[in-house]
Amino acid sequence: MSVKDAVANRFLEICKQRNIKINELANLSGVTASTAYSMLDEKRRDISIVTIKKFCDGLDITLGEFFSTPEFDALEQEIK
Repeated sequence: MSVKDAVANRFLEICKQRNIKINELANLSGVTASTAYSMLDEKRRDISIVTIKKFCDGLDITLGEFFSTPEFDALEQEIK
């Protein structure tokens, strides 16, 4: 799994747990819905750490809480 996939999957997981849609995440985070949906697009998935922070702020979680999962710990090195 790539880091981009892990980030998208983590936000989808949190949204599912909280029963909110991606456009609601965008509204809570002060970003456009297109930004939120582009994060989920497998061809694009270029998301900045600033945008991740905004999504976390909208969900009222820290970056540490967001990234503290076994999926992120198990990611392979990006440098090959």
